[in-house]
Amino acid sequence: MPSTKNTTKSTGTVVELFAGVGGFRIGLERAGWNTIFSNQWEPSTKTQHASSCYVANFSDDGHSNEDISVVVDRLVKGDKSAIPETDLVVGGFPCQDYSVAKSLNSSKGLEGKKGVLWWEIYKLVSTNKPKFVFLENVDRLLKSPASQRGRDFAIMLRTLGDLGYVVEWRVVNAAEEGFPQRRIRVFIVGVRKDIYAKKDLSSPADFVCEASVLGQAFPADKKSSSETFDLDKDPADITENFGKGLSKSPFKNAGLCIDGVVTTVEVTSRGSSSKATLGDILQSDDQVPVEYWVEPSRLPEWEYLKGAKSIERERDGFSYFYSEGKMAFPDLLTNPSRTILTGEGGTTPSRFKHIIKIGDRYRRLTPVELERLNGFPDDWTKFDEQGKELSDARRAFFMGNALVVGLIERVGHVLSRLASE
Repeated sequence: MPSTKNTTKSTGTVVELFAGVGGFRIGLERAGWNTIFSNQWEPSTKTQHASSCYVANFSDDGHSNEDISVVVDRLVKGDKSAIPETDLVVGGFPCQDYSVAKSLNSSKGLEGKKGVLWWEIYKLVSTNKPKFVFLENVDRLLKSPASQRGRDFAIMLRTLGDLGYVVEWRVVNAAEEGFPQRRIRVFIVGVRKDIYAKKDLSSPADFVCEASVLGQAFPADKKSSSETFDLDKDPADITENFGKGLSKSPFKNAGLCIDGVVTTVEVTSRGSSSKATLGDILQSDDQVPVEYWVEPSRLPEWEYLKGAKSIERERDGFSYFYSEGKMAFPDLLTNPSRTILTGEGGTTPSRFKHIIKIGDRYRRLTPVELERLNGFPDDWTKFDEQGKELSDARRAFFMGNALVVGLIERVGHVLSRLASE
């Protein structure tokens, strides 16, 4: 397995939560950071495939495969060995079941089995007070839930800010930054206030576009005028009142929160001079297993599923029509790919799986090609910690949950410069 680690002197230490198969770690090590603790635990599965793959690549040194809430509770109760002090806490925390902070003193959490994990991040940061916090999530977070647009994100901004951090966010499309996949995610960066003591934050909207951590990593231009509003001091009040009656979220695709004052602005990326495409990451035909080539007799199924259609359905005794628009068939090799989804694996025809045309033949994408679309080394997900080969479906699932490593590396370099100032 090729090394991912930057051999230069370490910038600082990293604690990686919700580690998956290590995308954050790969990108940050390339930027000079040293991961000293990682945690990956999936409550819904008996076999911990992602954790095992992580260990296969990084070893089990400093790695935890245990419910993170249990580990953090040990830390909060005074066990300093549970999670070491660090310069940077990172994580792509799960994106389901967001909800409410009824009160920090009572519930300590967002409702829902996965939503509560935000508060594990909160408790860790409040105990160890790292210089930086760097999180990743789906952009839907900015408008969740539908009944109170932006409420969940407002709770996160308020509570992280109350711990002494300047918090910024940015919705990033990997394809706009020169990578071969149209993967859209929101990045959230918290910088401890003392680190920013000498920074000029008097013009937050301008700061967001160029001088902030994410502005330096992904320079942007303002597309609209900025808007400013205050967040309630009590997260319980945010839970009850924020976003009620709004048809859309007040949070635009970039912004900054300082002491509960939010400045948000719509920005457009200046992009990258290099533009990678799906065709750039393909393996040669002789490297593609035979099962990835689609039999001609199955092509009509693929074409139907990719096509526009209106399907009559029934629910609670009422009939209605469910419509789907047309999708590219095959996927164009001259464009960045669509977003990889967790169901990419398997031979069954699907509306959402990629299918490409090579010469006069059609095929699905291989696990290596999915890894390349996210910037992982070839065959990163091939083995578990016992050296057993993981299934192609499992490998595709990993990549559907993963992030684009190159984006993490860019942010890592900016944080490295900031840490050394």
